[in-house]
Amino acid sequence: MSAGWFRRRFLPGGPLPEPRPAGPRSSPVPYHRPRFLRGSGSSPSATDASRRPDSRPVRSPARGRTLPWNAGYAEIINAEKSEFNEDQAACGKLCIRRCLFGIAEDQEWLTVCPEEFLTGHYWALFDGHGGPAAAILAANTLHSCLRRQLEAVVEGMVATQPPMHLSGRCVCSSDPHFVEEKGIRAEDLVIGALESAFQECDDVIGRELEASGQVGGCTALVAVSLQGKLYVANAGDSRAILVRRDEIRVLSTEFTPETERQRIQQLAFIYPELLAGEFTRLEFPRRLKGDDLGEKVLFRDHHMNGWSYKQVEKSDLKYPLIHGQGRQVTVLDVDQLALEEEDVVIMATDGLWDVLSNEQVARLVRRFLTGNREDPHRFSELAKMLIHNTQGKDDGATGEGQVSYDDVSVFVIPLHSQDKGNSGQ
Repeated sequence: MSAGWFRRRFLPGGPLPEPRPAGPRSSPVPYHRPRFLRGSGSSPSATDASRRPDSRPVRSPARGRTLPWNAGYAEIINAEKSEFNEDQAACGKLCIRRCLFGIAEDQEWLTVCPEEFLTGHYWALFDGHGGPAAAILAANTLHSCLRRQLEAVVEGMVATQPPMHLSGRCVCSSDPHFVEEKGIRAEDLVIGALESAFQECDDVIGRELEASGQVGGCTALVAVSLQGKLYVANAGDSRAILVRRDEIRVLSTEFTPETERQRIQQLAFIYPELLAGEFTRLEFPRRLKGDDLGEKVLFRDHHMNGWSYKQVEKSDLKYPLIHGQGRQVTVLDVDQLALEEEDVVIMATDGLWDVLSNEQVARLVRRFLTGNREDPHRFSELAKMLIHNTQGKDDGATGEGQVSYDDVSVFVIPLHSQDKGNSGQ
């Protein structure tokens, strides 16, 4: 994610802003490693990158520091590719508060309750490009963006079917039919929240980098557990896979073009004059009426495959430009799996996947977990072992001693331990 990321994504041939003239630059955030690595050893200095590939240190959380679901983590810095490790990681507990509506007939007062209404967990990897700043900003920001977006739709998430109006008011008796016809489910609101959080975080990164006169960006791979499901969202070339005894399931897709719906909406966003004042680029389950004004209704915009809610304005009553639907975020229904202790999700930046295939990683995972059932720290040890197999050992899984000179960061998330290890960053 970076400033102008969506413009380049949808309009690859379009003009980009002229580069800023060279001048002194200051980082918008200080360089640091993930907070959950505190106590695991001293942070690498600038000279740490000037070491031989076989002597680069692999770092993991200190023993006794528990990550959500007892997940494991490990990382290694690149070999002279850049001065600092450009990967970043974050994980923790999501505390989602409930929004209550007032009973006044002419006003809709929104109150955020102080107590938690829903809880979940998240794990995220960011691979910086052009320096570590964007990845650090994303690691510091995305979870807050996601919490805000989820709190905005939590009432719809817990409903049997997301209501057309967030307040539950029924303007049209056919509203439930329109929502059902669009196939909108509670999980679509989580997907929409993830997509909107990515957009919001991207905007924050763009502003911060622009203010400090810097350029750069980062990829983002995020896994979120909520209500018995694991949502995996990806922007870039990191990857997540599910490894089970007899199955490998790819949970993320590398950067691909968007649907025609989103491309057209993006064009309308950048060039609103194309709408000629007659259309709205936003999509709703049905065409809105005057009675919908002021209500919060289901919608989606150019950056979304999922759905969210917005307050209806007069401009939303125009004829809709878009009809259609689509979904890209992967949803794993964990509650429906017959889980075993060795079932894990592997999340890693491209430094791992440049050297090891999905099948090679799965082979290593199965072999390691089968032989290390008693070690309480085995998932971090597994993450470290995967990284060691990218360092050119002759007996490695590749059989060719291939070396990844890139930064490598790995999360190992044991699905069988989802009720354990609830500490955060």
